[in-house]
Amino acid sequence: MTALKFTDRIDLRFRVNGVDTHLEAVDARTSLLDLLREHVALTGAKKGCNRGECGACTVLLDGRRVNGCLVLAAAVDGREVVTVEGLSDGEQLHPVQRAFIDCDAFQCGFCTPGQVLSAVACIAEGHTNDEHEIREWMSGNICRCSSYPQIVEAVQAAAASENERVPS
Repeated sequence: MTALKFTDRIDLRFRVNGVDTHLEAVDARTSLLDLLREHVALTGAKKGCNRGECGACTVLLDGRRVNGCLVLAAAVDGREVVTVEGLSDGEQLHPVQRAFIDCDAFQCGFCTPGQVLSAVACIAEGHTNDEHEIREWMSGNICRCSSYPQIVEAVQAAAASENERVPS
């Protein structure tokens, strides 16, 4: 395998929000965040710090949360990406989205898509035993408006909802 040059363009095939996607001649230096926003027109993931420090660009890659600004688009070839736009089922919101609304877990809303996807992963990973654990596992997502108490409440509510739906 030869190393890519900065002038190289690559073709990508991946699934985003359940839709098979094929892009041709993408600059090899493109981040996943820029790929989603500029090439696929999914603008839910936000460009905050662009250094992996704020979590505004959090998406799920093969079910695991990643900072889209730190992942090269080339890494998604053949993989599954889920953005905040792909969580709902038509008009039916994902339980985490519903909990964020019900708990008023946002103010300006800039960080909300990343917070929601991180919360989905936090619940799936089983890191919702108490407030401290939720805060620890959600710490990669910064909220400049300081809605942390409501975000924790929303994660707890969504986790409880998930536990109610899963038979023991």
